[in-house]
Amino acid sequence: MANVIIVGAQWGDEGKGKVVDLYTEFADVVVRFGGGANAGHTLVVGDQKLITHLIPSGVLRGRGKRCVLAGGMVIDPKTLLEEIAELKSRGLLQDDKDLVISTAAHVILPEHREVDRLRELGKNAIGTTKRGIGPAYEAKMARRGVRMIDLIHPERLKELLLRSREELAQYIAERGGTFTPLEQELEESLAYGQKIKRYFTDTSSYVHQEMTRGRHVLFEGAQGALLDIDHGTYPFVTSSSTIAAGACTSCGIGPTSIDAVIGIAKAYTTRVGGGPFPTELGGENATVSDAALGEQLRKVGHEYGSTTGRPRRCGWLDVAALRLAARWNGMSGIALTKLDVLSKMKRVKICVGYKVNGREMSELPCDINEIEGAQPIYEELEGWDADTTSARDFESLPTAAQRYVRRIEALVGVDIGLISVGPARAETIMIKNPFR
Repeated sequence: MANVIIVGAQWGDEGKGKVVDLYTEFADVVVRFGGGANAGHTLVVGDQKLITHLIPSGVLRGRGKRCVLAGGMVIDPKTLLEEIAELKSRGLLQDDKDLVISTAAHVILPEHREVDRLRELGKNAIGTTKRGIGPAYEAKMARRGVRMIDLIHPERLKELLLRSREELAQYIAERGGTFTPLEQELEESLAYGQKIKRYFTDTSSYVHQEMTRGRHVLFEGAQGALLDIDHGTYPFVTSSSTIAAGACTSCGIGPTSIDAVIGIAKAYTTRVGGGPFPTELGGENATVSDAALGEQLRKVGHEYGSTTGRPRRCGWLDVAALRLAARWNGMSGIALTKLDVLSKMKRVKICVGYKVNGREMSELPCDINEIEGAQPIYEELEGWDADTTSARDFESLPTAAQRYVRRIEALVGVDIGLISVGPARAETIMIKNPFR
């Protein structure tokens, strides 16, 4: 038996979709443990490209791979049903048993999306996806949220919708927003519930039983460690726990059940939306040459948001931040993605620390003011003018690329067990499999 947590080790968009898809070949159950439809996993299998937002990447492995949406998620039922329909049209999720949804997961309501939209119009916008994630988590913490199980109880649901409107009415009205008419929202929500209830279960009990049976369970995170609500670059964070501990909280399992934690990191760094980004190659104060390098990374790496289509901010690999993510997650291995994007660069840089207010720091500071003033300390390495996409073992990589990978391992103190050298499944070097 092996139970493995996979998390993003940067600011999200690390290529989790492909890596989870690869590891699910060896897993029996794949659990999505946090976030909502603000996540987007782009999967390329053969000549097919598929983007999932809620359902775990393991769905691509077909019948027999159980996909679980755990209680720590916030779910937009309309988006969920659209995604299920899309997957079914591609011959996936043909067996209802292949999808399990927690009755305790919270529901994203239309007013949550409206609040999110209105906030992003103001001066304090932080660059959310406007999918209603934050407001839904706020309702959960305020103990006035709607849970999935409430979608099949009309009286209870109506009571909760009325309370939601009472709480949000003034904010929405003052900003010129609107509510969906109550009866329409109630009718639509109940209809969603009738369609989704076939997948409902107590996912904590379900996952525990699968573990007891000796089944391999993979826990799939959303976003990245540096966006964690407690530990990330607050307030430019998401609204849920994105680190490995969040899997245990969301699923109702003990940490002693976990055998390995794999952190996914790009061979460079990206960030979407607002917030500090010390190694960014771009922005208002960037030199012409740095801006050109940032644009090269964006173009070659196709760095545009899966959910929003927004261009991602790009920069050199920040090992000081990655080292912090490794500590938070107790990472036992790293999956390094998009190494191929660095091909044909004469020199590559790694941020090994920062200068902050006259002193050197080896990890990303906790104070947002210090992060914004942090000056990266770079180590420069030789690049490689060679294609890496055909490499299937470590020794087949260009020598300079091998040195780059080994240097990352040495600086972070965690072994790299997988290297992605292209978007396709086959374009991967598997060094160590956590399920074996």
